Amino acid sequence: MTYLATDYKHIQLDDGKVPVIEGSTMKVVELIASHFAYGWSPEELHFQYPHIALGKIYSALAYYWDHQVALDEDMKQRLEKVKTLQHQSPHSRIVQGLRERGVIS
Repeated sequence: MTYLATDYKHIQLDDGKVPVIEGSTMKVVELIASHFAYGWSPEELHFQYPHIALGKIYSALAYYWDHQVALDEDMKQRLEKVKTLQHQSPHSRIVQGLRERGVIS
């Protein structure tokens, strides 16, 4: 895979033009999802992802805030794709059994 440099230190675009944190396979949207889902500060993100340097985390956050509309749309599309795939895939035998017993609906 080739990466294109951006104006943001530590942020590169992969072949699909998706921003990735340099030296990792982590997409900026993945880091941002953790930031919002858990309310993690940059320091907590670094604690949770010790392989991502704190400077790279701050760069990813800056990239997000400067490209918020596009990245929010990307996250929305990814979530919709997951929901579609979940809806299309058959339920596991465990889920089927729990439904039959009325444990879940």
